Amino acid sequence: MASCPSKSASAAASSRFALLLLCAVFAVLANSVATADQLPSGLKVDTVYKPEICEVRSKKGDQLTMHYTGTLQDGTKFDSSLDRQQPFTFQLGVGQVIKGWDQGLLDMCVGEKRKLVIPPELGYGDTGAGNVIPGGATLTFDVELIHISDSPPTANVFKEIDANDDKQLSREEVSEYLKKQMIEAEQGSPGESEEVKKMLADHDKLVEEIFQHEDKDRNGFISHEEFSGPKHDEL
Repeated sequence: MASCPSKSASAAASSRFALLLLCAVFAVLANSVATADQLPSGLKVDTVYKPEICEVRSKKGDQLTMHYTGTLQDGTKFDSSLDRQQPFTFQLGVGQVIKGWDQGLLDMCVGEKRKLVIPPELGYGDTGAGNVIPGGATLTFDVELIHISDSPPTANVFKEIDANDDKQLSREEVSEYLKKQMIEAEQGSPGESEEVKKMLADHDKLVEEIFQHEDKDRNGFISHEEFSGPKHDEL
């Protein structure tokens, strides 16, 4: 995405580590009191608001609906669901979003608000994302959990892309898959056609960015092991 959600609309990451649970003592503090956890990975999670009643907490595999605003360290806003007045829905812990989200949104209550400060290695690394997020950027996301629901079985995106079933993804296969997804998105949301046209115009660059991130051994193909998007363990 150039943002977290855009990455979901564009593609990618995989199931992640567990978030340290907030100490029970914080549950009885006033709702306006902010708390913070610094994880060993470098991810910083601030709890800005937490409801007094929390019957269900987010876990890996849940379908989450969020509002979010993403900013760079200098305060530049690069994306916000609030600006579109449309919350973002994704499956937690299966690589549909960046690692910082998969880690930082675990054990969260509906109505809870958090601030995530995500280091580059849990975001877009040294390559960045398009012209919006520079390489090596630390990202800040202000998020609010709107809804939690059970998720259907995770799609095997690797298998969907691997048209010739040779257990590796070529640039041509990734390119065709992205074109198909963009065309479907345009047909499903005519109002977003301009955004889709822009993505199509940057299509070749997007493919190269994916290979820069996924093709770890630089052999020109993305193996099942290298692929960090939704996949099944079996081929």
